[in-house]
Amino acid sequence: HYGANYTAKKVFDSGFYWPTIYKDAFQLVKRCDSCQSQGKISQKDEMPQKSIQVCEIFDVWGIDFMGPFPSSKGNKFILFAVDYLSKWVEAKALPTNDARVVVKFLKSLFSRFGTPKAIISDRGTHFCNYQFTRIMSKYEITHRLSTAYHPQTSGQVEVTNRGLKQILKRTVGENRTLWSDKLEDALWAFRTAFKTYVGCTPYRLVYGKACHLPLELEHKALWALKQVNFDLKTAGDH
Repeated sequence: HYGANYTAKKVFDSGFYWPTIYKDAFQLVKRCDSCQSQGKISQKDEMPQKSIQVCEIFDVWGIDFMGPFPSSKGNKFILFAVDYLSKWVEAKALPTNDARVVVKFLKSLFSRFGTPKAIISDRGTHFCNYQFTRIMSKYEITHRLSTAYHPQTSGQVEVTNRGLKQILKRTVGENRTLWSDKLEDALWAFRTAFKTYVGCTPYRLVYGKACHLPLELEHKALWALKQVNFDLKTAGDH
């Protein structure tokens, strides 16, 4: 067989789909003796050359801004955070993209998921400033900056960015000014979509149980996230 992603893509291209298509493709390839014995070992699965660092859920978050978008109830930006291990996503619609709203967002994040070991961001001024540095120091969090020399650092954030945009486009439809009303639906869809690189949904990984979507939203999320799963091959799963 081809890999799980490409197998699912071939089925999509043939005009077929079902809610568990990614999971089924993943399990098909995983259980195929021929594929496992003859397939090449990927970079993420090969024996590490360095000691493995222990990382738990919510230990490392990547954060970034999306936008500006057409104004929706006064909001023009989305500030989002993705947990690097579970791929759980948090996001908030905001009118501005300054340091003040970032600090407020992080405090809310910490109160619900605990203080992480590290936060990864780009070098934008909303992340590289005195207020941000102060909150990192207060909670003893390491702030890591993504660079062009190590694209895997920001890869997960970029993939999440594209995934949320795709879901929002499909849930909003023609009226683009409604995007802030649909953000929670987009998050719901993203958290409950099967991720081939995790082997389950972020929701199941975090809560240990399944969470079902309304059929219409599940259908839109499935097609929107089709490309997201493919993009992770190039983004790197670290």
